[in-house]
Amino acid sequence: MVARCAHADAGWFRLWPIFSVGALRRKVLEVLTCGGGGVAGDGGGGSCRGRTAYRSPQRMPRPQPRPRSDRLAELLRAEEPSDCGDGDDEGEVDAAAARKVEALEELKGVVGALQEGVGDEACMSRVEAAMAVRRKAKDDAAAREMLAMLGAIPPLVSMLDEDGDDWEEVAAAALYALLNLGIGNDTNKAAIVQAGAVHKMLRIAEGGGGASAAALTEAVVANFLCLSALDANKLVIGASGAAPFLLRAFQGAATEQARHDALRALLNLSIAAANAPHLLAARLAPALVAAVGDGDDATVADRALAALCNLVAACPEGRRAVSRAPDAVPCLVDVLNWADESGCQEKAAYVLMVLAHWSYGDRAAMAEAGATSALLELTLVGTALAQKRASRILEILRADKGKQVAGDDTASGGVVATVSAPQERGCRGGEEAAVDGEPADACMSAEKRAVRQLVQQSLQSNMRRIVRRARLPQDLAPASAESLKALTASSTSKSLPF
Repeated sequence: MVARCAHADAGWFRLWPIFSVGALRRKVLEVLTCGGGGVAGDGGGGSCRGRTAYRSPQRMPRPQPRPRSDRLAELLRAEEPSDCGDGDDEGEVDAAAARKVEALEELKGVVGALQEGVGDEACMSRVEAAMAVRRKAKDDAAAREMLAMLGAIPPLVSMLDEDGDDWEEVAAAALYALLNLGIGNDTNKAAIVQAGAVHKMLRIAEGGGGASAAALTEAVVANFLCLSALDANKLVIGASGAAPFLLRAFQGAATEQARHDALRALLNLSIAAANAPHLLAARLAPALVAAVGDGDDATVADRALAALCNLVAACPEGRRAVSRAPDAVPCLVDVLNWADESGCQEKAAYVLMVLAHWSYGDRAAMAEAGATSALLELTLVGTALAQKRASRILEILRADKGKQVAGDDTASGGVVATVSAPQERGCRGGEEAAVDGEPADACMSAEKRAVRQLVQQSLQSNMRRIVRRARLPQDLAPASAESLKALTASSTSKSLPF
């Protein structure tokens, strides 16, 4: 390769090497030093200048694993499956699985025995199967669910229609089996009612006249208690005519357990307002009032009062039925004095509050029964709910008393009438024993004397407050209780503390 000389115009050429010997020598040395990559790797210059020196690769030290805590190691070991395996654990798992399979097969056999045909031998087999269902469903929730899924409820309900000499034994076995199936299982309760067990139970209770009639009645009552706990069953049981049977069982039960179960079943039915006509037609209100009046069992009284609360809240007919029950208002007023039974006090106050709100006759009966003193005491020492209800009743009674006084004033031509506390009869010959126009303290009970003192203190406090607000001169302000009594002698109303 030659290069043109600067004297080419003169007509002669000269060879001119592009690379000199020194440049070529340096190029070879750079290629050998850079490993042969200088020509193509450096943008055409072939120079290794500016590059970093070649270094042989070195291994980086591996990071050491962090030490794990003992607790984490234990958890990991617990989650990791064992490589070697434990024969004892596997044996236990197999044994548990075998027991479950055996229990399932046994339940299938029981249900199969219930579904056998009709006959003496078959009948006895079904009785034994029903007793087995009762035992297995007594304390095992899973067994109850499994038996129902296998179809145990329809054959048990059909056993309630059995006839023959041993029908009582068959019915008793089926009733107790159904009772245990329904405990704690709403699905089973609904299935039992849908299978038509309610009417069949009522027929058994009405037709039982043998030696085991009391046992059958107790079993039917227990079933109604269990089934009525489900809201969907309340209307069906109430409309079936079970209320009269339950009321008879409550009033004439052979055992205390049956009596309590019947009352609890009636309480469950009273929760549904649609059952109120059926319960009132069975004359439940007078029976409940009589049970409260007996006062022998506080638990019975509490549940009876709860049912009365449901009746008076359900409809006007319920309020009238409770009001017309013999000695209803005096009995409820007496409950207000049960200091040891705060729940009974609250429920009795609710019934009285509803009656006082709707009926003037009931308000008059409360005043005649001396409800004011009991209500006043309840506002002072009762529970928060009892105090609220007692205060409401006192407001109603006071408003009614104010209207009566206003009517008397209008009828008398505007003459102010003096309203005093109820007069107490004297101790001698029916005459009024009075001191300064007030009944003698000796003829008053301790309770009424305490209430009277509270009322007087309230009057004095109210009059002092009125005098201060009116800013009367000092000579006009009452200085003693006697002058305060004289100032309030013609008052038309006396406020009660709440």
